Amino acid sequence: MTIVKLEPSKRVDERWLCWLEDGSIIRVTENEVVAFALYAGMEVSDELYDRLTEAAGRSAVRAKAVDYISHRPMSRKELTDKLTARPPRGKDGRQREPLATPELAGETADWLEDLGYLNDGEYAKTVARHYSAKGYGDRKVKDEMFRRGIPRQFWEAALAEAQPAESGVDAFLQKRFKGQAPDRKELKRAADALARRGYNWSEIREGLNRYGAEIEEEL
Repeated sequence: MTIVKLEPSKRVDERWLCWLEDGSIIRVTENEVVAFALYAGMEVSDELYDRLTEAAGRSAVRAKAVDYISHRPMSRKELTDKLTARPPRGKDGRQREPLATPELAGETADWLEDLGYLNDGEYAKTVARHYSAKGYGDRKVKDEMFRRGIPRQFWEAALAEAQPAESGVDAFLQKRFKGQAPDRKELKRAADALARRGYNWSEIREGLNRYGAEIEEEL
């Protein structure tokens, strides 16, 4: 086949359209244009076609991955799950293929890790700092790290950067009681609420005692 026209896309930045004589289009980036020295009139063998489409597919996946992580930090698992997710059916009802295979998604994640843009250890610390600053305890932070697919090997170091439990517990009790002396039923509701926020009973009891409730046994 012959390339009959090669031009930049008018709709997508950094994309080029490679028109072939059979009417098909290969969507490539400037990287492929340069790497394969593409030009109008160039003959494309079956081998070159396969190499070109593979390279173009890899570039498309990398571009989408960069787009994902530029909008928000995410774990390696979150990224690879998004890249391999099956898109919704099109208007014609046909099921579309995922953007990337698991192998290509993993290769893309490796590439981003090598560049320093994807780092599960640092992401875990970000999650821990964020949720502890919002007044959540370690159990909630662990739940979030699990939900986001962060490997457990990074949890301990991340939790070491979380705000102390007493800060979150004390802030919650001050906001809830506003300096007043609650009765036992109100203390029980507050303790239950703190437990739902991820604090253990020891942390809750110590916080209640700092507030002046003098609690020894579980409510």
